[in-house]
Amino acid sequence: MNTVLLNLRAIRGRAYPRIVGLIREPSWIFWETVLPLLSISAFIYVYRSLNAPPMYEGFVVLGGVMTTYWLNVLWSMAAQLYWEKETANLQLYLAAPMSKMSILAGMAFGAIISTTLRATTILLLGIFVFHVKFVISSPLLLLLVFVVALLALYGMGMLFASLYLMWGREAWYLNNLFQEPVYFLSGQYFPVKALGTFLAAAASIIPLTLGLDAMRQILFPESIPWGFLNPWIELGILSVLTVIFLVAAKYALDRIEYLGKTKGTLTMRWQ
Repeated sequence: MNTVLLNLRAIRGRAYPRIVGLIREPSWIFWETVLPLLSISAFIYVYRSLNAPPMYEGFVVLGGVMTTYWLNVLWSMAAQLYWEKETANLQLYLAAPMSKMSILAGMAFGAIISTTLRATTILLLGIFVFHVKFVISSPLLLLLVFVVALLALYGMGMLFASLYLMWGREAWYLNNLFQEPVYFLSGQYFPVKALGTFLAAAASIIPLTLGLDAMRQILFPESIPWGFLNPWIELGILSVLTVIFLVAAKYALDRIEYLGKTKGTLTMRWQ
Protein backbone atom coordinates (compact mmCIF):
# COMPACT_ATOMS: atom_id res chain seq x y z
CA MET A 1 0.00 0.00 0.00
CA ASN A 2 2.83 2.39 0.86
CA THR A 3 4.48 1.63 -2.49
CA VAL A 4 1.27 2.44 -4.35
CA LEU A 5 0.89 5.76 -2.51
CA LEU A 6 4.53 6.59 -3.18
CA ASN A 7 4.09 6.05 -6.92
CA LEU A 8 0.84 8.03 -6.98
CA ARG A 9 2.62 10.93 -5.28
CA ALA A 10 5.40 10.68 -7.85
CA ILE A 11 2.84 10.89 -10.65
CA ARG A 12 1.24 13.93 -9.05
CA GLY A 13 4.62 15.54 -8.42
CA ARG A 14 5.75 15.22 -12.05
CA ALA A 15 2.36 16.27 -13.47
CA TYR A 16 2.12 19.39 -11.29
CA PRO A 17 4.82 21.53 -13.00
CA ARG A 18 3.37 20.93 -16.45
CA ILE A 19 -0.14 21.88 -15.42
CA VAL A 20 0.86 24.90 -13.34
CA GLY A 21 3.24 26.02 -16.07
CA LEU A 22 0.22 26.89 -18.22
CA ILE A 23 -0.82 29.50 -15.68
CA ARG A 24 2.65 30.88 -15.03
CA GLU A 25 3.56 31.31 -18.70
CA PRO A 26 0.39 32.37 -20.57
CA SER A 27 2.50 33.48 -23.55
CA TRP A 28 3.33 29.83 -24.25
CA ILE A 29 -0.35 29.13 -24.80
CA PHE A 30 -0.55 31.85 -27.44
CA TRP A 31 2.51 30.89 -29.45
CA GLU A 32 1.98 27.13 -29.21
CA THR A 33 -1.71 27.42 -30.13
CA VAL A 34 -2.08 30.27 -32.58
CA LEU A 35 0.90 29.61 -34.83
CA PRO A 36 -0.05 25.96 -35.63
CA LEU A 37 -3.51 27.22 -36.59
CA LEU A 38 -2.00 29.01 -39.58
CA SER A 39 -0.95 25.78 -41.32
CA ILE A 40 -4.32 24.18 -40.59
CA SER A 41 -6.12 27.20 -42.03
CA ALA A 42 -3.94 27.03 -45.14
CA PHE A 43 -4.87 23.39 -45.83
CA ILE A 44 -8.56 24.14 -45.31
CA TYR A 45 -8.42 26.96 -47.89
CA VAL A 46 -6.60 24.65 -50.30
CA TYR A 47 -9.40 22.07 -50.05
CA ARG A 48 -12.01 24.80 -50.46
CA SER A 49 -10.30 26.15 -53.57
CA LEU A 50 -10.40 22.63 -55.04
CA ASN A 51 -14.11 22.25 -54.13
CA ALA A 52 -13.27 19.14 -52.13
CA PRO A 53 -16.05 17.53 -50.04
CA PRO A 54 -16.52 19.23 -46.62
CA MET A 55 -15.30 16.13 -44.82
CA TYR A 56 -11.76 16.91 -45.98
CA GLU A 57 -11.85 20.12 -43.99
CA GLY A 58 -12.81 17.99 -41.00
CA PHE A 59 -9.84 15.73 -41.75
CA VAL A 60 -7.53 18.74 -41.46
CA VAL A 61 -9.05 19.93 -38.18
CA LEU A 62 -8.94 16.48 -36.61
CA GLY A 63 -5.40 15.98 -37.87
CA GLY A 64 -4.38 19.28 -36.29
CA VAL A 65 -5.95 18.26 -32.98
CA MET A 66 -4.11 14.95 -32.81
CA THR A 67 -0.84 16.39 -34.10
CA THR A 68 -0.60 18.59 -31.00
CA TYR A 69 -0.35 15.40 -28.95
CA TRP A 70 2.33 13.98 -31.25
CA LEU A 71 4.43 17.13 -30.93
CA ASN A 72 4.00 16.98 -27.17
CA VAL A 73 5.17 13.37 -27.14
CA LEU A 74 8.31 14.35 -29.06
CA TRP A 75 9.27 17.52 -27.21
CA SER A 76 7.84 16.92 -23.73
CA MET A 77 8.26 13.15 -23.40
CA ALA A 78 10.78 11.57 -25.76
CA ALA A 79 13.57 14.04 -25.09
CA GLN A 80 12.71 14.60 -21.45
CA LEU A 81 15.17 12.24 -19.74
CA TYR A 82 17.95 13.44 -22.01
CA TRP A 83 17.27 17.03 -21.02
CA GLU A 84 17.01 16.03 -17.35
CA LYS A 85 20.47 14.52 -17.69
CA GLU A 86 21.78 17.74 -19.22
CA THR A 87 20.38 19.76 -16.29
CA ALA A 88 21.76 17.31 -13.69
CA ASN A 89 18.36 16.15 -12.45
CA LEU A 90 18.49 12.62 -13.79
CA GLN A 91 20.55 11.21 -10.91
CA LEU A 92 17.81 12.34 -8.52
CA TYR A 93 15.26 10.29 -10.45
CA LEU A 94 17.50 7.22 -10.47
CA ALA A 95 18.14 7.52 -6.75
CA ALA A 96 14.47 8.02 -5.86
CA PRO A 97 12.74 4.94 -4.38
CA MET A 98 9.63 5.00 -6.58
CA SER A 99 9.15 3.24 -9.92
CA LYS A 100 10.70 5.11 -12.81
CA MET A 101 7.54 4.40 -14.80
CA SER A 102 5.56 6.54 -12.36
CA ILE A 103 7.89 9.47 -13.08
CA LEU A 104 7.26 9.22 -16.81
CA ALA A 105 3.55 8.56 -16.20
CA GLY A 106 3.33 11.82 -14.26
CA MET A 107 5.05 13.65 -17.09
CA ALA A 108 2.62 12.10 -19.57
CA PHE A 109 -0.46 12.95 -17.48
CA GLY A 110 0.60 16.57 -17.06
CA ALA A 111 1.45 16.81 -20.74
CA ILE A 112 -1.96 15.46 -21.76
CA ILE A 113 -3.73 18.04 -19.61
CA SER A 114 -1.72 20.94 -21.00
CA THR A 115 -1.94 19.74 -24.60
CA THR A 116 -5.70 19.22 -24.42
CA LEU A 117 -6.10 22.98 -24.01
CA ARG A 118 -4.33 23.58 -27.32
CA ALA A 119 -6.20 20.75 -29.02
CA THR A 120 -9.52 22.17 -27.81
CA THR A 121 -8.62 25.57 -29.26
CA ILE A 122 -8.00 24.00 -32.68
CA LEU A 123 -11.28 22.07 -32.46
CA LEU A 124 -13.24 25.20 -31.57
CA LEU A 125 -11.63 27.07 -34.45
CA GLY A 126 -12.76 24.36 -36.85
CA ILE A 127 -16.32 24.37 -35.52
CA PHE A 128 -16.99 28.10 -35.12
CA VAL A 129 -14.69 29.70 -37.71
CA PHE A 130 -14.61 27.14 -40.52
CA HIS A 131 -18.00 25.59 -39.67
CA VAL A 132 -16.79 22.01 -39.76
CA LYS A 133 -19.60 19.63 -38.82
CA PHE A 134 -18.88 16.48 -36.84
CA VAL A 135 -21.40 13.63 -36.73
CA ILE A 136 -20.57 11.26 -33.87
CA SER A 137 -21.91 7.89 -34.99
CA SER A 138 -20.67 6.08 -31.86
CA PRO A 139 -19.71 8.23 -28.82
CA LEU A 140 -18.46 5.24 -26.80
CA LEU A 141 -16.22 3.97 -29.59
CA LEU A 142 -14.92 7.50 -30.19
CA LEU A 143 -13.99 7.88 -26.53
CA LEU A 144 -12.32 4.46 -26.42
CA VAL A 145 -10.29 5.12 -29.56
CA PHE A 146 -9.19 8.55 -28.33
CA VAL A 147 -8.13 7.32 -24.88
CA VAL A 148 -6.35 4.18 -26.11
CA ALA A 149 -4.63 6.13 -28.91
CA LEU A 150 -3.27 8.58 -26.34
CA LEU A 151 -2.12 5.73 -24.09
CA ALA A 152 -0.30 4.10 -27.00
CA LEU A 153 1.14 7.43 -28.15
CA TYR A 154 2.51 8.37 -24.74
CA GLY A 155 3.68 4.78 -24.23
CA MET A 156 5.77 5.30 -27.35
CA GLY A 157 7.00 8.56 -25.84
CA MET A 158 8.10 6.73 -22.67
CA LEU A 159 10.02 4.22 -24.77
CA PHE A 160 11.66 6.97 -26.81
CA ALA A 161 12.63 8.80 -23.61
CA SER A 162 14.58 5.76 -22.45
CA LEU A 163 16.12 4.97 -25.83
CA TYR A 164 17.24 8.54 -26.47
CA LEU A 165 19.08 8.48 -23.19
CA MET A 166 20.74 5.11 -23.83
CA TRP A 167 21.72 5.95 -27.39
CA GLY A 168 23.60 8.94 -26.07
CA ARG A 169 22.76 11.12 -29.05
CA GLU A 170 21.43 14.64 -29.35
CA ALA A 171 17.67 14.37 -28.72
CA TRP A 172 17.00 17.56 -30.68
CA TYR A 173 18.09 16.01 -34.00
CA LEU A 174 16.20 12.77 -33.38
CA ASN A 175 13.01 14.69 -32.68
CA ASN A 176 13.40 16.67 -35.88
CA LEU A 177 14.04 13.43 -37.74
CA PHE A 178 10.77 11.87 -36.53
CA GLN A 179 8.55 14.94 -36.73
CA GLU A 180 7.86 15.51 -40.44
CA PRO A 181 7.77 11.85 -41.64
CA VAL A 182 5.08 11.08 -39.07
CA TYR A 183 2.96 13.95 -40.41
CA PHE A 184 3.04 12.17 -43.77
CA LEU A 185 2.74 8.55 -42.64
CA SER A 186 -0.09 9.18 -40.18
CA GLY A 187 -2.23 10.87 -42.83
CA GLN A 188 -2.42 14.11 -40.91
CA TYR A 189 -4.36 15.97 -43.62
CA PHE A 190 -5.55 13.12 -45.85
CA PRO A 191 -6.90 9.53 -45.53
CA VAL A 192 -4.02 7.19 -44.81
CA LYS A 193 -5.56 4.64 -47.18
CA ALA A 194 -4.34 6.85 -50.03
CA LEU A 195 -0.78 5.70 -49.23
CA GLY A 196 -1.61 2.17 -50.36
CA THR A 197 -2.18 -0.95 -48.31
CA PHE A 198 1.46 -1.84 -47.72
CA LEU A 199 2.66 1.61 -46.66
CA ALA A 200 -0.47 2.25 -44.57
CA ALA A 201 0.04 -1.07 -42.78
CA ALA A 202 3.68 -0.20 -42.08
CA ALA A 203 2.63 3.23 -40.79
CA SER A 204 0.21 1.58 -38.36
CA ILE A 205 3.08 1.08 -35.92
CA ILE A 206 2.56 4.77 -35.18
CA PRO A 207 -0.52 5.01 -32.90
CA LEU A 208 -1.45 8.36 -34.46
CA THR A 209 -2.13 6.64 -37.80
CA LEU A 210 -4.79 4.23 -36.58
CA GLY A 211 -6.22 6.68 -34.07
CA LEU A 212 -6.81 9.32 -36.74
CA ASP A 213 -8.23 6.83 -39.22
CA ALA A 214 -10.69 5.38 -36.69
CA MET A 215 -11.86 8.75 -35.38
CA ARG A 216 -12.39 10.09 -38.88
CA GLN A 217 -14.65 7.17 -39.73
CA ILE A 218 -16.62 7.74 -36.53
CA LEU A 219 -16.94 11.52 -36.93
CA PHE A 220 -17.46 11.53 -40.71
CA PRO A 221 -19.54 8.47 -41.72
CA GLU A 222 -19.30 9.45 -45.38
CA SER A 223 -15.54 8.82 -45.18
CA ILE A 224 -15.93 5.14 -44.28
CA PRO A 225 -15.06 4.00 -47.84
CA TRP A 226 -11.72 5.80 -47.33
CA GLY A 227 -11.11 4.09 -44.01
CA PHE A 228 -8.10 1.80 -43.78
CA LEU A 229 -9.58 -0.73 -41.32
CA ASN A 230 -12.74 -1.14 -39.29
CA PRO A 231 -12.56 1.18 -36.22
CA TRP A 232 -13.06 -1.75 -33.84
CA ILE A 233 -10.11 -3.57 -35.39
CA GLU A 234 -8.01 -0.42 -35.14
CA LEU A 235 -9.00 -0.10 -31.48
CA GLY A 236 -7.78 -3.65 -30.88
CA ILE A 237 -4.46 -2.94 -32.61
CA LEU A 238 -4.03 0.24 -30.58
CA SER A 239 -4.62 -1.74 -27.38
CA VAL A 240 -1.89 -4.20 -28.38
CA LEU A 241 0.48 -1.34 -29.24
CA THR A 242 -0.19 0.22 -25.83
CA VAL A 243 0.88 -2.95 -24.06
CA ILE A 244 3.93 -3.40 -26.28
CA PHE A 245 5.17 0.16 -25.83
CA LEU A 246 4.62 0.20 -22.06
CA VAL A 247 6.37 -3.15 -21.57
CA ALA A 248 9.25 -2.04 -23.81
CA ALA A 249 9.50 1.26 -21.92
CA LYS A 250 9.62 -0.61 -18.59
CA TYR A 251 12.41 -2.83 -19.92
CA ALA A 252 14.38 0.15 -21.22
CA LEU A 253 14.00 2.03 -17.91
CA ASP A 254 15.16 -1.03 -15.98
CA ARG A 255 18.15 -1.22 -18.30
CA ILE A 256 18.99 2.43 -17.60
CA GLU A 257 18.80 1.81 -13.88
CA TYR A 258 20.99 -1.28 -14.18
CA LEU A 259 23.64 0.51 -16.21
CA GLY A 260 23.65 3.46 -13.85
CA LYS A 261 24.08 1.32 -10.74
CA THR A 262 26.46 -1.36 -11.99
CA LYS A 263 28.57 0.33 -14.66
CA GLY A 264 28.29 4.00 -13.82
CA THR A 265 27.12 4.82 -17.33
CA LEU A 266 23.83 5.28 -19.15
CA THR A 267 25.23 4.44 -22.58
CA MET A 268 23.74 1.33 -24.11
CA ARG A 269 26.31 -1.48 -24.17
CA TRP A 270 24.55 -4.80 -24.57
CA GLN A 271 27.61 -7.04 -24.70
